[in-house]
Amino acid sequence: MSRREEIKYRSGKRCRKKAFGNQLIPSSMPLKKATVFLNPAACKGKARNLFEKNAAPILHLSGLDVTVVKTDYEGQAKKLLELMENTDLIIIAGGDGTVQEVITGLLRRADEAAFSKIPIGFIPLGKTCTLSHTLYPESTNKVQHIINATLAILKGETVPLDVLQIKGEKEQPVFAVTGLRWGSYRDAGVKVSKYWYLGPLKTKAAHFFSTFKEWPQKHQAALMYLGPTERPPEEPEEKPSRPPLYVRLYRRLWLYWSSQIPQEVTPEDWEELKLSTIELSIATRNRQLDLTRTEDFMDICIEADTVSKGQFVNRGSQKMRDPHMCPEGSQCIQASRCILQLPEGTEGSFGIDNEEYEAMPVEVKLLPRKLRFFCDPRMREQMLQAAVQ
Repeated sequence: MSRREEIKYRSGKRCRKKAFGNQLIPSSMPLKKATVFLNPAACKGKARNLFEKNAAPILHLSGLDVTVVKTDYEGQAKKLLELMENTDLIIIAGGDGTVQEVITGLLRRADEAAFSKIPIGFIPLGKTCTLSHTLYPESTNKVQHIINATLAILKGETVPLDVLQIKGEKEQPVFAVTGLRWGSYRDAGVKVSKYWYLGPLKTKAAHFFSTFKEWPQKHQAALMYLGPTERPPEEPEEKPSRPPLYVRLYRRLWLYWSSQIPQEVTPEDWEELKLSTIELSIATRNRQLDLTRTEDFMDICIEADTVSKGQFVNRGSQKMRDPHMCPEGSQCIQASRCILQLPEGTEGSFGIDNEEYEAMPVEVKLLPRKLRFFCDPRMREQMLQAAVQ
């Protein structure tokens, strides 16, 4: 960037902040409370500086009552969410790991039904920020991307996002907005940083050296799943007026008498299959968000285990850019719920929203449109136009 371009950019940045600072707030209007969960360790320790220089001034000038909660260690955000009092909006400042911690803490609360209605903002500060591809326009300038995200939160446009509830036999559930991965590409991908000294060849090196293990690498499991569910109409944001007393009495009587009549329970139509795969992924549709679709489902991709070593190395680079891509020749399943049973003694790890968890038998359940995230109005418009076409 030249000196002239830099001056022009900084001038534009100041103007955008000033526009929010000059807006008048009536004295009778209560201030909205925003709670920011900031992970200072994100982006190799640069996140705090990036937030305080680029996002914090805009938030404070907007008239919000801002409380910044800095996390000191991994997993702390989950605990802090359990203690959080009422707030008007939640802002996550970090990467995929911070998002996963915050939504897990939020949805583990006893009063999650009420708290899950609080709109959530995401300021991308981490190394991996998968949600930013859905919520904000692409930008090669990180500072500009942070400013765009902060301004989008203040504009107030939201989109509903699906959430995956992932529960082991004994553990508390974990929640994800992107998905779960289990397999050889994930295992090789987490080792890429170990080969930093190879520069641009580090990704290929990590995948190449992983082929020295037993080949072909097969991950065997049993999978049970239910198909897509019909999407119910979206609830109106404004609550309807309370009906008259006689209407409420009639409804209560009708509900009481209908509950006395035995209801025929329809058995759930589970499908079951045995699988052998080089990698299994279970992903939400948040990356290809369709606001008008009539069915709710998650994508299950079972990749063939007959991949050559050369194909594995080449595809590994693609997987680093798009971890949940489903290559040609894979078995693709649309499901609303699934149970993954692993053989006893199975080792290895799952990647859940790019965070590592011990591999174990799990039940994965789709929670459609569970959370609302702020997004850039331009992205929302693109989603609606794409659905019409």
